[in-house]
Amino acid sequence: MKHFFTAKRICRAGIIAALYVALTCAFGAIGYQGFLEIRPAEALCILPLFYAEAIPALYVGCMLSNVISLYGVYDIFLGSLATLIAACLTFAAGKLLRNHAARVAVGGIFPVLVNAFLVPVIIVILYGQSNGYATAAIAYWTYFASMIVTQTLWVYALGIPLYYFVYRMRKKGVSAFLDGKKTPVQSPPEQQ
Repeated sequence: MKHFFTAKRICRAGIIAALYVALTCAFGAIGYQGFLEIRPAEALCILPLFYAEAIPALYVGCMLSNVISLYGVYDIFLGSLATLIAACLTFAAGKLLRNHAARVAVGGIFPVLVNAFLVPVIIVILYGQSNGYATAAIAYWTYFASMIVTQTLWVYALGIPLYYFVYRMRKKGVSAFLDGKKTPVQSPPEQQ
C-alpha cells in the first residue's frame, strides 16, 4: 500500500478532480438541472479503467461540483456517492476485462446506470421536484430516461476518445500517464 500514494498519483488525482469541477461548473445551472443535464465531466468516469486514483478523484470532484447544485445537500452527498459507486465498478471492470472495446463498453455502463437510478431519487423523491408530472413515479422514470440519454452521450461520446487518448499516451511511454518507470504499456491480448 505504501507504493500507492506516490507524488505522481496524488497529482494525477488532483488534476482529475480539478478537471471534473471545471468541466461541470463551466456550464453553470444546465450542468445540474437533472433533465437533459449538460455535464461533459462525466467523460472522466472512464479513467478508473486506467487509474485507481481516479476513484477518489472523481468522488471529490463531483462533491465539490455539487456544492453549487440546485439540489443542495442531497446532491453533494448522494450524487457524489453515485459517482463513487460507479467509479469503483468501472475500476473493477478494467481489472477483469482485457479487450479494449469490452472495457469501454462495460466500464462506461456503470456511470450511466448508477447515475440514472440514483440522481432521479435525489430530484424526485428527496428534493420533491416532480415538474408537473401526474405522479412521482412518472417523474422518476422520466428523469431516469433523461439521465440514460445524457450520461450515455457524455460517458461514451467523449469518454471513448479520452480512453484511446490515454491508452496511446501510455503505450508511447509518456511518463505523466504511467506509474513508476518510464516504460511503454504492453498491449493487452485482444479477445475476439
